[in-house]
Amino acid sequence: MKVAFLVAPKGVEQIELIQPWDAVRSHGGDPYLVSTKPGMVQAFRHLDPAEAYDVDRVVGETSARDYDALMLPGGVANPDALRMDARAVRLVQEFFDAGKPVAAICHAPWMLVEADVVRGRTLTSWPSLRTDIRNAGGTWVDEQVVVCERGPNTLITSRKPADLPAFCETLVHAFSKAAQTAQSVL
Repeated sequence: MKVAFLVAPKGVEQIELIQPWDAVRSHGGDPYLVSTKPGMVQAFRHLDPAEAYDVDRVVGETSARDYDALMLPGGVANPDALRMDARAVRLVQEFFDAGKPVAAICHAPWMLVEADVVRGRTLTSWPSLRTDIRNAGGTWVDEQVVVCERGPNTLITSRKPADLPAFCETLVHAFSKAAQTAQSVL
């Protein structure tokens, strides 16, 4: 299973990147760090700089066709910066158009709002996004993990780092299933 982890060059919440990344790897998947600029991505622990990670691919030079699923880590600054990049927004839309699963945690649903893919879906997030989600036509719920299957799309959302164990378990199951389905079609 090939999974794109879409992050801004600065501001991703480290734990929300690393735990899902490790979960994908431990289930035999290949995670790829995709960003809006080449080089390194600076992760944070809340507001403090943490580790930096090498970018594997740059938005605009890759597409949803290259992956089985999309993971959107949070951090306040990360999705706020990403939603200002039209190519990043378009990449998120491509995953929905292709019917590939998408997972988002904490503040990452801001990207879903910006990509206009929330309407008619039920999801969760960090509580401060609930009004944005409702204004975009989604239904916000306060639950650890929400799986919304609508048409060919599976959207997995979670609220915060404390929810990561359940979130990771849910996303690797959905991502693995999607990868197996894609392989059987080939």
